[in-house]
Amino acid sequence: METEKVLDVFLIGVGGQGLLTIGEVIAEAAVALDLPVCFYPYKGMAQRGGLVKAQLRLGRSAAGPNIPPRGADLVIAMEVSEALRAVRALRPGGEFLLFGERWLPTAVMLGKAAYPALETVLEQVRAAGGHPLYLPPDASPVVLPANLFVLGAAIGRTRLGDVLPAEAVEEAIRHRWPRDPARNLAAFRAGVRVNVR
Repeated sequence: METEKVLDVFLIGVGGQGLLTIGEVIAEAAVALDLPVCFYPYKGMAQRGGLVKAQLRLGRSAAGPNIPPRGADLVIAMEVSEALRAVRALRPGGEFLLFGERWLPTAVMLGKAAYPALETVLEQVRAAGGHPLYLPPDASPVVLPANLFVLGAAIGRTRLGDVLPAEAVEEAIRHRWPRDPARNLAAFRAGVRVNVR
């Protein structure tokens, strides 16, 4: 029986990480496959370092843009402290891919707040009934675009790969960067092959 091509994905991180590019590439790959997609991005006040999140609803032709509370099948978080905000979006049994990059907020740098420990975030994911997958920021063997590396890990290690084949995502990457897609494709392919814990 073919895997159902329906998936709700919640993305969260900070400005400057290329998080919305992940959403745009996923959406473009879905459109090319004639898979219904709704992409709803949100940017905070600051362009760099401020909250960025997005919602993607794949395979739902009659769905609104908002994922219901505790309804995300997959959360992709690209920053440890912001990941805490996304735990309440995850459905029980959902997957939570955390890229362990740390962007210290001003309050933390000034000593007025504590930065959450990685294990605290993973424990909260487990307590919400989710399956945490951790991707260390140094997991890539070379310096590559982190956002496409994380996208590759999501395709290779989560249900997103059941909905979108890697070949369709690679074609979306070639379309987005037609002059020289090699570096971005290398980042994506390295992510597809990476082991997560």
